[in-house]
Amino acid sequence: MTEDEKTPAPAPGAIDIRGIMDIVPHRYPFLLIDRILEVNNEGPSLVAIKNVTMNEPQFMGHYPGLPIMPGVLQIEAMAQAAVVLLLIQPQNKGKIPFFTGLDGVKFRRQIVPGDQMRIEVLVTHHRARAAKAEGRVLVDGELAVEAKLTCMLGDPQSE
Repeated sequence: MTEDEKTPAPAPGAIDIRGIMDIVPHRYPFLLIDRILEVNNEGPSLVAIKNVTMNEPQFMGHYPGLPIMPGVLQIEAMAQAAVVLLLIQPQNKGKIPFFTGLDGVKFRRQIVPGDQMRIEVLVTHHRARAAKAEGRVLVDGELAVEAKLTCMLGDPQSE
C-alpha cells in the first residue's frame, strides 16, 4: 500500500489549519481546533478534530503527573468549531464571536494527551447577531462532552 492509499482524500468542505486561521480570530495558544473534516450547509453542521498532545501548555498545571484536558478548553474547542460554521457564511465574514451562554453541559469521560477529539456542532438558531448551537465531542466513538452554546457576533473594533 502506498502512502497515498493510506491517507483518504479530504471530504468536500474540509478545511486545514491555515484555512481555519483565515476564518477565526483565535491564535496559539488558544486556537483549539486542528482541522474541519466536513461542512454541511443544509444543517448547518460541521465536524472538526482536535488532536490532544502532551506539548500543550495547560498540561503543565492540569495536573502534574495526571494530564487531563480542562473541561473549559473542551467547551472552547466546541465553541470554536461552531464559530467556524457561522463565520464561513458570507454575511458573517469578519465578525468577532462572543460567548453569551452555555446550557446542559455534561462531561462523560476524561480527555487526555493522545486522544483525538471529534467535535460535532449543529447550529439550531441564527439571527443577524446571535446564534445557538448544540455540540458534542467524541473520543474513539465514545461521548466525552455535550453542551448547548449561545454566542453573539460583533463587528470588529475600528483602529
